[in-house]
Amino acid sequence: MILLIIGLPGWAEIVLVLFVGLLLFGRRLPEVGRSLGKTIVEFKKGIREVENEVKVASQEPTKREPALPAQDNAAKDKVADEPTSD
Repeated sequence: MILLIIGLPGWAEIVLVLFVGLLLFGRRLPEVGRSLGKTIVEFKKGIREVENEVKVASQEPTKREPALPAQDNAAKDKVADEPTSD
């Protein structure tokens, strides 16, 4: 909404911003550009990884929990077969 009031920057404003950037960063401008590019690439890679994780998670069927916990029947049989000492 604020852009409608102020308006988009024209060519003069862009040139002014570039000039100020050149004054501030000088010789380091290529280095700043490279680091900014690497940051953008890493950000996009992270976004892609998150999107892939969401896609995989949404495609997995939901696993239902059993109503009762599974018990080892062999262990139950051993306890039942042991003689009781009376």
